[in-house]
Amino acid sequence: MNDDYGVNDIQVLEGLEAVRKRPGMYIGTTDVKGLHHLVWEIVDNSIDEALAGYCNNIEIIINKDNSITVKDDGRGIPVGVHPKTGISTVETVYTVLHAGGKFGGGGYKVSGGLHGVGASVVNALSKWVTVTVYKGGKVYEAKFEDGGKTVQKLTVIGECNENRTGTTVSFKPDPEIFDTDIYDYETLKTRTRELAFLNKGLRLTLRDDRDEEDTQGEIFLYEGGISEYVRFINQGKTPLHDKIIHLNGEKNDVWFEVALQYNNGYSDNIYSFVNNINTHDGGTHEDGVKRALVRTINAYARKNNILKDKDENLKEDDVKEGLTMIISCKHPNPQFEGQTKGRLGNSEVRSLADSVFSEGFNQFLLENPDEAKIIVNKAILARNARMAAKKAREATRKTDLTTTNFFGKLSDCKSKDPSVSEIFIVEGDSAGGSAKKGRDSMTQAILPLRGKILNVEKARLDKALGNEEIKTIITAFGTGIGEYFDLSKLRYDKIIIMTDADVDGAHIRVLLLTLFYRFFKPIVQAGHVYAAQPPLFRVMHGKTRKYTLDEKEKDEYLASLPENVRSRAEIARMKGLGEMDAEELNETTMDINKRVLRKITVDDCIAADAIFEKLMGDEVEPRREFIEQNAQFVQNLDI
Repeated sequence: MNDDYGVNDIQVLEGLEAVRKRPGMYIGTTDVKGLHHLVWEIVDNSIDEALAGYCNNIEIIINKDNSITVKDDGRGIPVGVHPKTGISTVETVYTVLHAGGKFGGGGYKVSGGLHGVGASVVNALSKWVTVTVYKGGKVYEAKFEDGGKTVQKLTVIGECNENRTGTTVSFKPDPEIFDTDIYDYETLKTRTRELAFLNKGLRLTLRDDRDEEDTQGEIFLYEGGISEYVRFINQGKTPLHDKIIHLNGEKNDVWFEVALQYNNGYSDNIYSFVNNINTHDGGTHEDGVKRALVRTINAYARKNNILKDKDENLKEDDVKEGLTMIISCKHPNPQFEGQTKGRLGNSEVRSLADSVFSEGFNQFLLENPDEAKIIVNKAILARNARMAAKKAREATRKTDLTTTNFFGKLSDCKSKDPSVSEIFIVEGDSAGGSAKKGRDSMTQAILPLRGKILNVEKARLDKALGNEEIKTIITAFGTGIGEYFDLSKLRYDKIIIMTDADVDGAHIRVLLLTLFYRFFKPIVQAGHVYAAQPPLFRVMHGKTRKYTLDEKEKDEYLASLPENVRSRAEIARMKGLGEMDAEELNETTMDINKRVLRKITVDDCIAADAIFEKLMGDEVEPRREFIEQNAQFVQNLDI
C-alpha cells in the first residue's frame, strides 16, 4: 500500500486524450451503436447548416474500407485563423473540445449533435480524418491521424468554381477503440430516412461503395416532412381518416410542429424530436401536446353531446388508442434531462406545444365533423375497454401467487432478491417438468405455458386480461400493467423465454415478445428479457457428449475430431426441450456457466413498432410480402 499521494499522482489529460480514455462519456458506448454514432455527429454538423438555411444536399458514403465520407453544400467551415487558438478554424473545430458554431448564438440558432464537441470527438476516436472545404474559389484540406494528431495543417490544394461551397469529411474509426469497425447499411438507412422526414426539402443520399451494384445510392427527400413520416409509419394500417393533420407554430424563436393520423389499431405510436434528436422519454413538448389532445377531444365531445353529462371524461390512454403522431420541436437552447438527451426539460415549450396543438386540432375537428365523430367514438370504445380492463387488472393484482389457477402453476424460486432471480417461461408441461427438476431452485423460477398465448397485437388490454396465461405472467412478474405498471417491482432480473428450436417454438417466442413489447415495454428496454438458445444437435463419441447450437458449430466440432473418432460419432437432432431429461436441460440451457442466452434489445422503437404491426397485425398483405421477400434467408427450417 502506497501512502504517498502527491502532485505526480494527478493525471492531466490534454487535448483529445480524455475522449480516447473515456469514449463512453462522449458517445455512450464503443459497440456497434457507438460506431454508427460517429456518422451522425458529422452529419449533424451538415444538418445544422440546413437548419440555418444554407445547405440543400447531404451525401453519406460508406467507402470500401468501411471508412465514412459525408459531403454537404453548406457554407463550408470557416478557414481563417481562429483568434483564440492561433490555428485555422478547421483545425480548431477538429482538435479542440467545445469549439464550434453552437456557442454564443453567432453560428446557429438551432443545432443537434454534441453541443460543439462532435467533430473533435470523431477525430479523437478515428484512425484518420480528412477535412476538405470548398470556399471562395479555393479547395482547402487538413489531415489528422492516430486520435486527432494534425499531420497536415489546413492547406490550399486546388481551385474550384467561385460559387461552390461546402464541407467534405472522411474518417476511419479506430479499431482499437471500437468492438467492430463494420458499418451496417440498414442502420444508416433508417436514421438517414428519419432525418429527411424531419427536415422537409433536404435531400439526403446514402451510398454503399462496398456494394459494386450500388452506384447511385438511395435518395431521401420529403417535401411533406413529418406528414410523410406519419404516412410511412402507417403503411399496412387502416387509417380512420385519409387526411393527415399537420399543425405548426413559432413563438420566441421556438418552432413547433406535429403531424398525426388515427388508425383502427389498438397501439399508439407517438415519437417526439428536438432538433432532430429522438426524445424517447418525451418531455415538455410531448406533455403539452398530450394535455391539449385530451382536453380538445373532451371539449368537442361534450359540446356535441357525444359525451353525456353523466359520462366521465376521456383519459389520455383513451384518446391515444390507434394514434400515430410525430412531434418535432426546433429550439435554440434545449435543456435535456439526463446524459442521453432522452427528455426535454424546457418548461416554456409545454405551453407553446399546448396552444399550437389545441388551436389547430380544434379547428380540424370543427371543419371535419365526420372525422371528428370517428375519432371521438374510437376513444369512447377505448374508454369502455379500459374500464373493463381495470376490473380485470384489479382482480389480477389481488391474485396470490400460491393460488394461481394455471396449468402447471408457477414454481417460484426461494430467493426474494430480484437481482439474482430469474424466471424461465417454458413451452409445455413436459419441458416444464424437466426444467423444475434441473433448475437451481434458489434463484430459478419455472412457468410452463399451455399452448400458444393470445396475440395481443390484435386485442385490447381488456381481452388480454381475460386470458389465463397472460394473467399468470402479469402476476408472476409483479410489476402490474397499464396505469399500475411499476418497473421497480419486477420480481426477476432475467425473464428467459425457453421454447423448442422449431416453428412452433419460434411462434410462441414471437407471441411472448409481442406481449412484452406492447404491455411491458420498459422491461424490454431495460434489458430484462432473454431468449434461451437450446442446442440443435448432440454429438456423442465414447463417453463424450457435445451439444452444438447450429449446423455450422456441429460441422466445426466434427472437423476438429480425429478421423477415427469422427467416423464413429453419433449425431442426433434435438427435437424438443421436453425430450431432454433434467440433467441435459440443465447442462445445455439452464446452467449459468454453460448456457447461451440471447438478450432482447430495442435500438429503434419505430422499426420495432413497424415489424410487430406488419407480422402480428390484422393486415395480411404486408405479412405476405415480408415472407416472400425473406423466405430465401430462412435457416434450420423445421418441416
